[in-house]
Amino acid sequence: MLQKIFYNFEIALGAIAQNKLRGFLTSLGIIFGVASVIAMLAIGKGAQQEILEQMKLLGANNIIIKPIIEQEEGDVEENLTDTPKNRRYTPGLCMPDVEALASLPHVKVVSPEIELETVAVRAARKRSARLVGVRSDYFPSNGFEMAEGSIFTPEHLENGEPVCIIGYDIKTRFFPTEEPLGKQIKCGKLWLTIVGVLKARNISDAFQDKLGIRNYDRDIYAPINTVLLRYRNRALLTARDIQMASRDNWVRADEEEDESVEKEKKNYHQLDRIVVQVADNTYSRQLAEVISRMLHRRHNEVIDYEITVPELLLQQEKRTRSLLNAVLAAIASISLIVGGIGIMNIMLASVLERIKEIGLRLSIGATQKDIILQFMAEAVTISVSGGLIGIFLGVSFCYLIEGLAGFPTIISGASVIVSFLVAVTIGLVFGIYPAQKAAKQDPVVSLRHE
Repeated sequence: MLQKIFYNFEIALGAIAQNKLRGFLTSLGIIFGVASVIAMLAIGKGAQQEILEQMKLLGANNIIIKPIIEQEEGDVEENLTDTPKNRRYTPGLCMPDVEALASLPHVKVVSPEIELETVAVRAARKRSARLVGVRSDYFPSNGFEMAEGSIFTPEHLENGEPVCIIGYDIKTRFFPTEEPLGKQIKCGKLWLTIVGVLKARNISDAFQDKLGIRNYDRDIYAPINTVLLRYRNRALLTARDIQMASRDNWVRADEEEDESVEKEKKNYHQLDRIVVQVADNTYSRQLAEVISRMLHRRHNEVIDYEITVPELLLQQEKRTRSLLNAVLAAIASISLIVGGIGIMNIMLASVLERIKEIGLRLSIGATQKDIILQFMAEAVTISVSGGLIGIFLGVSFCYLIEGLAGFPTIISGASVIVSFLVAVTIGLVFGIYPAQKAAKQDPVVSLRHE
């Protein structure tokens, strides 16, 4: 049996070799079909992996709570008649909320943050920067790694000492040729001593906008007590606040102020963000609901916060990307079907051209099964060779796209194997009908065919 199969494959190879150009053109559909399937799946998988990696910056086990600074609802007439005494009092996001959240079950770490826009100055260099007040557990819970130095000590935190940890971009900007550890950098009105440098995170601007995160490499981190004591504590009423409120009463109605200044004036939240790290992400959804109810009660039923669960965003993104990859594969598979139709078309033409050869083989003892094997072997040979060339072409496309466009591609072994097997299967399926038609020829009529 094996000898008969090899013999039929030898005949098929001889027939293809006699007309190489037609065989190559026949396999083009399979070649580009396999190449497009591999390339599209690699592009889809690369895009999915990049987005998932970027979204993991939010922390798959984290629940993120942010303040809502401005809340304006209702008709114009209602807003005009609204008075401060009709509004419910809310303390906003504050440190007591952090302590309350830490007491919840399945909570591993609660990390508060305060963000202040400031200007960093050193050695005649100036740059706008963001000063972020955090605690030591902020760095491991958010996946930060230290390039140099160490995180804040308990003494730094408790005493509110003027120390800081800088992002990688701050280091390259202000300390391009020297070690930053132990040096000082001025943030706003205060000189801070550098005790650590973070490794670069390299987040693109597009992902920053999409995920609502900042460029961590441009931040300067200080102990949260340092920010509250030495910079700004929105939970306290200061002389500056009274002066600003008094000045506002004299501002003309048509006078416009900077948007960031106006937003800061309306911001009564002590904290700008609270990150709750869950011990097991299976409890993320339920814990987010508990947190929402707790804050609703603590803030006097005023919804001045929003809760984001990155785990749910990750799951949604995975479903979306899986669907997109399936659609891309389906579109690319159309090329394989077109290639199969091309194989059938050429094989039918080949049957008509070789009727005398078929009649001769049948007359000297070949069975219908032998004829079917001969033409099936020819169809499979075309599809296999086209599949192998398509794999090489698809992999080359992936490297070309990644090199020229800088777009990440991930070639999976499964996509290569599946696309090749589909190509071979299409060759078999679309070669069956021509092979059966050839086998059913009458030997006498075939020999007399002109």
